[in-house]
Amino acid sequence: MIDELTRAESAVATCTDAAAWPLTEHELVAALDAAHRLEQRLAAVKLALVREVDGRSTAVAQGASSTAVWLRERLRLTIPAARRLVDLAACVDAAPPAVRDALAAGAASVEQVRVIADTVATVQSVAGPQVADKAVGVLVDWAGQFDPMLLRKLGTRILDHVAPDIADAAAQAALEADARQANRDRHVTMSTLTDGRLRLTGILDSETAGLLRAAIDPLTAPSGPDDQRCAGQRRHDALADLCRLSLRTGELPEHGGDPAQIVVTTSYDTLTQQLGDGALDLGLHLTPETVRRLACDAAILPAVLNSTGQPLDLGRQRRLITGPLRRALVLRDRGCAFPGCDRPPRWCDTHHIHHWANGGPTNLNNAVLLCGHHHRHLHHNDWTIRLGDDNHPEFIPPAWLDPDQLPRRNHYHRRT
Repeated sequence: MIDELTRAESAVATCTDAAAWPLTEHELVAALDAAHRLEQRLAAVKLALVREVDGRSTAVAQGASSTAVWLRERLRLTIPAARRLVDLAACVDAAPPAVRDALAAGAASVEQVRVIADTVATVQSVAGPQVADKAVGVLVDWAGQFDPMLLRKLGTRILDHVAPDIADAAAQAALEADARQANRDRHVTMSTLTDGRLRLTGILDSETAGLLRAAIDPLTAPSGPDDQRCAGQRRHDALADLCRLSLRTGELPEHGGDPAQIVVTTSYDTLTQQLGDGALDLGLHLTPETVRRLACDAAILPAVLNSTGQPLDLGRQRRLITGPLRRALVLRDRGCAFPGCDRPPRWCDTHHIHHWANGGPTNLNNAVLLCGHHHRHLHHNDWTIRLGDDNHPEFIPPAWLDPDQLPRRNHYHRRT
């Protein structure tokens, strides 16, 4: 085996040194097919060797704690990659001979073999070995036509082809088993990073995944031609919009005797002069600009502290944007007023055209509705807002975007 592998390595090295550009199109495609077929056949050899190493406990004999750890050092893999290699070797070893033969002949890829092995194991547990043998033949044939993802999808209905008399009952049993597994595996993990950001990971069951998709997908579309956010950033901002909407409804359960809310503590100088930062009640810190943006649509509770930070006096809570004023804004703007945005009022914050901390009044002529994305955008860019002759908001772009700085309006919400 070592001699043959050495010769194969030499042949591959010769191909590596050969240029591909002189090949005709037909030869190029044929060479690609041959290289892929060879890759799968080599994978079959490699997995057989890994399985033998694992079965002999070679790794433990050489001082490693497991075969995966030994493979990490020997082949310079990551631990997850090494574990997948060990698991795949065991999967292929346990697969029916026809599946192993398909991989060895280059007729199926490693990913397809895993799908076939998983499907056949399920069929055998439901319908017995004879039906499983029939399923192997069908799945191996399909491997020549379909990629692993489609092969797995087709495999869920394999009994329709090999045992139609029990297919419906088996499909129902499989669906119930999947539901039980989804219920068991559901979780969301929130991990605070050292810089105060939050890493969000988890697995949602099918129903919750559907709810999240239905709620978040309409909010992830680019807000206009100038939207430079990537898809991941748009999903992040859509999740933030969902949270804002939930807090705005006032229907969440109380927490510690107060309505669900975000609490920011800052100094008067920070708010008016952008000096220093603000602190959340979770202990995280926000930039002065973020504090000022949050204050656009917030309740302000003034407090007087002594030199040690103890409260001496608490003033009455003051709502900057009142309910009637917000309703008037909704009637006027009918949604986010930024040009080209279609976000409805329920997704919008209220923004002071001239910041209240700089002396701007709280009235209809100094307020505008903005969605979360455009509210952040306005606080970090040089756009200017004014009311036109008809008292509707106009947005003047920065000179770098439009040298003529022609005013723009949102025509999406206009009445026809």
